[in-house]
Amino acid sequence: MDEFRKGDDVTWNSHGGQAEGTVKKKITTETEAGGRKVKASKQEPQYLVKSEKSGGEAVHKPDALHEK
Repeated sequence: MDEFRKGDDVTWNSHGGQAEGTVKKKITTETEAGGRKVKASKQEPQYLVKSEKSGGEAVHKPDALHEK
């Protein structure tokens, strides 16, 4: 599993192709983020990322993200 930090530049697969953006924060608790309920934990964290292209925010599991 990859570990990312706030400010890391990352890429991920999107319905429109490859997306690029920046990690805004690591989520380790159940919360609302990126417009949905996130079931994250310290053992299974997720990451809030901001898209460079759209400016939108989304939450992704670490295995969906790749270092840019």
